[in-house]
Amino acid sequence: MIPSSTPQILLLVHDQSLADIQRLNLETLGCQLWQATSFQQARRLLASKPLALLIMTRQLPDGDMLGRCQMLRQEYPNLPLLLLGESDNEADVVLALEAGADDYLLQSCGTLEIRARIRAWLRRGEYIKLPGQQLEFNGLSINSATREVKAFGRPLQLTAREFDLLLFMAKRPRQVFSRMQLLQGVWGSNYAGYEHTVNSHINRLRTKLAACPKSEPIVTTVWGVGYKFSPPEQASHY
Repeated sequence: MIPSSTPQILLLVHDQSLADIQRLNLETLGCQLWQATSFQQARRLLASKPLALLIMTRQLPDGDMLGRCQMLRQEYPNLPLLLLGESDNEADVVLALEAGADDYLLQSCGTLEIRARIRAWLRRGEYIKLPGQQLEFNGLSINSATREVKAFGRPLQLTAREFDLLLFMAKRPRQVFSRMQLLQGVWGSNYAGYEHTVNSHINRLRTKLAACPKSEPIVTTVWGVGYKFSPPEQASHY
Protein backbone atom coordinates (compact mmCIF):
# COMPACT_ATOMS: atom_id res chain seq x y z
CA MET A 1 0.00 0.00 0.00
CA ILE A 2 1.33 3.44 -0.96
CA PRO A 3 1.57 5.93 1.95
CA SER A 4 -0.76 8.91 1.44
CA SER A 5 2.21 11.26 1.81
CA THR A 6 4.09 9.72 -1.14
CA PRO A 7 3.70 11.86 -4.29
CA GLN A 8 2.36 9.84 -7.20
CA ILE A 9 3.55 10.84 -10.66
CA LEU A 10 2.43 9.59 -14.05
CA LEU A 11 5.08 9.32 -16.74
CA LEU A 12 3.58 9.22 -20.25
CA VAL A 13 6.55 8.17 -22.36
CA HIS A 14 6.64 5.80 -25.34
CA ASP A 15 10.46 5.54 -25.44
CA GLN A 16 11.46 3.01 -22.78
CA SER A 17 15.08 4.19 -22.56
CA LEU A 18 13.90 7.72 -21.75
CA ALA A 19 11.36 6.31 -19.29
CA ASP A 20 14.14 4.42 -17.48
CA ILE A 21 16.13 7.65 -17.06
CA GLN A 22 13.14 9.54 -15.68
CA ARG A 23 12.23 6.63 -13.42
CA LEU A 24 15.63 6.96 -11.75
CA ASN A 25 15.11 10.71 -11.29
CA LEU A 26 11.68 10.22 -9.72
CA GLU A 27 12.53 7.31 -7.46
CA THR A 28 15.54 9.24 -6.16
CA LEU A 29 13.06 11.93 -5.04
CA GLY A 30 10.98 9.38 -3.15
CA CYS A 31 8.06 9.39 -5.59
CA GLN A 32 5.73 6.59 -6.63
CA LEU A 33 5.93 6.31 -10.40
CA TRP A 34 3.23 5.08 -12.76
CA GLN A 35 4.15 4.67 -16.42
CA ALA A 36 1.94 4.77 -19.49
CA THR A 37 3.13 4.21 -23.04
CA SER A 38 -0.06 5.43 -24.72
CA PHE A 39 -2.63 8.15 -24.16
CA GLN A 40 -5.45 5.68 -23.54
CA GLN A 41 -3.41 3.88 -20.90
CA ALA A 42 -2.62 7.24 -19.29
CA ARG A 43 -6.32 8.15 -19.12
CA ARG A 44 -7.11 4.94 -17.25
CA LEU A 45 -4.41 5.70 -14.68
CA LEU A 46 -5.53 9.33 -14.37
CA ALA A 47 -9.02 8.17 -13.52
CA SER A 48 -7.83 5.83 -10.76
CA LYS A 49 -4.79 7.46 -9.12
CA PRO A 50 -4.42 10.64 -6.97
CA LEU A 51 -1.63 12.08 -9.10
CA ALA A 52 0.52 15.04 -8.14
CA LEU A 53 2.15 15.54 -11.56
CA LEU A 54 2.00 14.32 -15.15
CA ILE A 55 5.20 14.21 -17.19
CA MET A 56 4.81 13.53 -20.90
CA THR A 57 6.78 13.60 -24.14
CA ARG A 58 5.66 14.72 -27.55
CA GLN A 59 6.03 11.35 -29.24
CA LEU A 60 2.88 9.32 -28.59
CA PRO A 61 1.74 6.25 -30.54
CA ASP A 62 -1.95 7.16 -30.43
CA GLY A 63 -2.26 10.84 -31.24
CA ASP A 64 -0.63 14.24 -31.43
CA MET A 65 0.78 15.47 -28.14
CA LEU A 66 -0.61 19.00 -28.52
CA GLY A 67 -4.15 17.75 -29.06
CA ARG A 68 -3.83 15.30 -26.19
CA CYS A 69 -2.43 18.03 -23.96
CA GLN A 70 -5.46 20.22 -24.67
CA MET A 71 -7.79 17.34 -23.83
CA LEU A 72 -6.00 16.62 -20.55
CA ARG A 73 -6.09 20.27 -19.59
CA GLN A 74 -9.87 20.38 -20.07
CA GLU A 75 -10.46 17.18 -18.09
CA TYR A 76 -7.90 17.85 -15.32
CA PRO A 77 -7.46 21.64 -15.07
CA ASN A 78 -5.55 21.50 -11.76
CA LEU A 79 -3.11 18.72 -12.63
CA PRO A 80 0.38 20.10 -13.39
CA LEU A 81 1.64 19.03 -16.83
CA LEU A 82 5.39 18.95 -17.47
CA LEU A 83 6.35 18.41 -21.10
CA LEU A 84 9.70 16.94 -22.14
CA GLY A 85 10.58 18.03 -25.67
CA GLU A 86 13.41 17.57 -28.14
CA SER A 87 13.42 21.14 -29.45
CA ASP A 88 14.30 24.39 -27.71
CA ASN A 89 12.88 26.38 -30.62
CA GLU A 90 10.78 29.23 -29.23
CA ALA A 91 7.81 28.44 -31.48
CA ASP A 92 7.72 24.81 -30.29
CA VAL A 93 7.88 25.85 -26.64
CA VAL A 94 5.07 28.40 -27.08
CA LEU A 95 2.88 25.84 -28.90
CA ALA A 96 3.28 23.42 -26.00
CA LEU A 97 2.43 26.06 -23.41
CA GLU A 98 -0.54 27.31 -25.39
CA ALA A 99 -1.81 23.72 -25.63
CA GLY A 100 -1.94 23.54 -21.84
CA ALA A 101 1.49 22.47 -20.59
CA ASP A 102 2.55 24.22 -17.39
CA ASP A 103 6.25 23.70 -17.91
CA TYR A 104 8.63 22.68 -20.71
CA LEU A 105 12.03 21.04 -20.43
CA LEU A 106 14.40 19.60 -22.98
CA GLN A 107 14.68 15.83 -22.81
CA SER A 108 18.43 16.28 -22.95
CA CYS A 109 18.67 18.69 -20.01
CA GLY A 110 20.74 17.66 -17.01
CA THR A 111 19.52 15.37 -14.26
CA LEU A 112 19.95 18.07 -11.62
CA GLU A 113 17.67 20.51 -13.47
CA ILE A 114 14.96 17.91 -14.06
CA ARG A 115 14.99 16.90 -10.40
CA ALA A 116 14.89 20.54 -9.31
CA ARG A 117 11.84 21.22 -11.51
CA ILE A 118 10.03 18.16 -10.20
CA ARG A 119 10.81 19.13 -6.60
CA ALA A 120 9.41 22.61 -7.28
CA TRP A 121 6.12 21.15 -8.54
CA LEU A 122 5.88 18.79 -5.59
CA ARG A 123 6.40 21.69 -3.18
CA ARG A 124 3.42 23.39 -4.79
CA GLY A 125 1.40 20.25 -4.15
CA GLU A 126 2.33 20.36 -0.47
CA TYR A 127 1.41 24.04 -0.37
CA ILE A 128 -2.15 23.16 -1.33
CA LYS A 129 -2.56 21.29 1.96
CA LEU A 130 -1.36 24.14 4.14
CA PRO A 131 -3.75 26.55 5.86
CA GLY A 132 -4.27 29.25 3.30
CA GLN A 133 -5.36 32.80 2.93
CA GLN A 134 -8.24 34.05 0.84
CA LEU A 135 -7.81 37.28 -1.08
CA GLU A 136 -10.87 39.27 -2.16
CA PHE A 137 -10.74 41.95 -4.84
CA ASN A 138 -14.24 43.33 -5.46
CA GLY A 139 -15.71 40.16 -6.88
CA LEU A 140 -12.49 38.30 -7.59
CA SER A 141 -11.55 35.77 -4.89
CA ILE A 142 -8.33 33.76 -4.72
CA ASN A 143 -8.06 30.92 -2.22
CA SER A 144 -4.52 29.65 -1.75
CA ALA A 145 -5.63 26.66 0.35
CA THR A 146 -8.08 25.20 -2.16
CA ARG A 147 -6.40 26.81 -5.19
CA GLU A 148 -9.76 28.12 -6.36
CA VAL A 149 -10.36 31.39 -8.17
CA LYS A 150 -13.84 32.83 -8.55
CA ALA A 151 -15.12 35.88 -10.40
CA PHE A 152 -18.38 37.04 -8.79
CA GLY A 153 -19.01 33.51 -7.54
CA ARG A 154 -18.22 31.84 -10.84
CA PRO A 155 -15.24 29.43 -10.72
CA LEU A 156 -12.42 30.14 -13.16
CA GLN A 157 -10.59 27.11 -14.53
CA LEU A 158 -6.90 28.00 -14.22
CA THR A 159 -3.99 25.68 -14.83
CA ALA A 160 -1.60 25.05 -11.96
CA ARG A 161 0.93 27.49 -13.40
CA GLU A 162 -1.67 30.17 -14.13
CA PHE A 163 -2.86 29.96 -10.53
CA ASP A 164 0.69 30.25 -9.17
CA LEU A 165 1.31 33.26 -11.40
CA LEU A 166 -1.90 35.00 -10.33
CA LEU A 167 -1.33 34.31 -6.63
CA PHE A 168 2.28 35.50 -6.79
CA MET A 169 1.23 38.88 -8.19
CA ALA A 170 -2.01 39.21 -6.19
CA LYS A 171 -0.08 38.94 -2.93
CA ARG A 172 1.81 42.05 -4.02
CA PRO A 173 -0.84 44.31 -5.60
CA ARG A 174 0.41 47.08 -7.89
CA GLN A 175 4.02 45.95 -7.61
CA VAL A 176 5.68 45.80 -11.03
CA PHE A 177 7.49 42.56 -11.83
CA SER A 178 9.94 42.03 -14.66
CA ARG A 179 9.65 38.83 -16.67
CA MET A 180 12.84 37.58 -15.03
CA GLN A 181 11.38 38.19 -11.55
CA LEU A 182 8.28 36.21 -12.48
CA LEU A 183 10.41 33.41 -13.88
CA GLN A 184 12.36 33.21 -10.64
CA GLY A 185 9.35 33.59 -8.34
CA VAL A 186 6.86 31.34 -10.14
CA TRP A 187 8.90 29.00 -12.33
CA GLY A 188 11.97 28.82 -10.10
CA SER A 189 14.15 29.54 -13.12
CA ASN A 190 16.46 32.39 -14.07
CA TYR A 191 17.07 31.31 -17.66
CA ALA A 192 16.41 34.34 -19.85
CA GLY A 193 15.51 32.12 -22.81
CA TYR A 194 12.22 31.24 -21.10
CA GLU A 195 10.93 34.82 -20.83
CA HIS A 196 8.49 34.18 -23.68
CA THR A 197 6.90 31.57 -21.41
CA VAL A 198 5.83 34.38 -19.07
CA ASN A 199 4.20 36.28 -21.94
CA SER A 200 2.25 33.20 -23.02
CA HIS A 201 0.92 32.48 -19.53
CA ILE A 202 0.05 36.14 -18.90
CA ASN A 203 -2.02 36.20 -22.10
CA ARG A 204 -3.90 33.03 -21.15
CA LEU A 205 -4.48 34.32 -17.62
CA ARG A 206 -5.85 37.63 -18.91
CA THR A 207 -8.32 35.83 -21.16
CA LYS A 208 -9.71 33.87 -18.22
CA LEU A 209 -9.77 36.88 -15.90
CA ALA A 210 -11.87 38.74 -18.47
CA ALA A 211 -14.83 37.01 -16.80
CA CYS A 212 -14.36 39.50 -13.97
CA PRO A 213 -16.02 42.70 -15.25
CA LYS A 214 -13.70 45.64 -14.85
CA SER A 215 -12.95 48.58 -17.11
CA GLU A 216 -9.21 47.89 -17.11
CA PRO A 217 -7.33 44.57 -17.29
CA ILE A 218 -6.55 43.08 -13.89
CA VAL A 219 -3.06 42.07 -15.02
CA THR A 220 -1.56 45.08 -16.74
CA THR A 221 1.55 45.63 -18.80
CA VAL A 222 4.11 48.22 -17.77
CA TRP A 223 5.86 48.76 -21.07
CA GLY A 224 9.58 48.21 -21.01
CA VAL A 225 9.44 46.79 -17.47
CA GLY A 226 6.98 43.91 -17.02
CA TYR A 227 3.58 43.25 -15.45
CA LYS A 228 1.57 44.07 -12.34
CA PHE A 229 -1.66 42.98 -10.66
CA SER A 230 -4.04 45.95 -10.57
CA PRO A 231 -6.88 45.13 -8.14
CA PRO A 232 -10.25 46.88 -8.43
CA GLU A 233 -9.96 47.97 -4.81
CA GLN A 234 -8.11 47.23 -1.59
CA ALA A 235 -8.00 43.49 -0.93
CA SER A 236 -9.42 41.84 2.15
CA HIS A 237 -7.66 38.89 3.81
CA TYR A 238 -9.17 36.18 5.97
